[in-house]
Amino acid sequence: MDCIAGIPRKPWSLPFTAEPQEVAALRRIMRLHLGLWGLHGVIDAAQLCVSELVSNVITHVGPGTPATLVVSMSGSRLRIEVHDSDTRALPVLLDAGPDAESGRGMALVTAVTDRWGVQMRADQKVTWCELPAGLPSAEGPNRGWCAAGGG
Repeated sequence: MDCIAGIPRKPWSLPFTAEPQEVAALRRIMRLHLGLWGLHGVIDAAQLCVSELVSNVITHVGPGTPATLVVSMSGSRLRIEVHDSDTRALPVLLDAGPDAESGRGMALVTAVTDRWGVQMRADQKVTWCELPAGLPSAEGPNRGWCAAGGG
């Protein structure tokens, strides 16, 4: 569990089925959790990332695909992951033209995050991104202190 500025931020995961109607629900859940974590400044960017990563699964792997959203803190960065079982359909950063109707998802993720990537595992791929949470560094003067008594 990460704890910066006295707020515990325990990683969480949520299995879901990759369907278009799930995107809005996952965005609402992200807003709720980040609000509880006190990360109001990154809610919009995080919701955009969730939309794009989940939409990639729907579009390129297929509707109905079992997937998992995982959210955690990595130092002072928010890490968002989407896990799915298709190790062949990899996200790609495209240079979509002005008239293109698709192909901008990973460009949007690139624009709002510090970095993103894909981790291949034996039975799944993990598409992830990290964005600055606007928190003091974990190495700051209050390192290890948490109001919840842990840290």
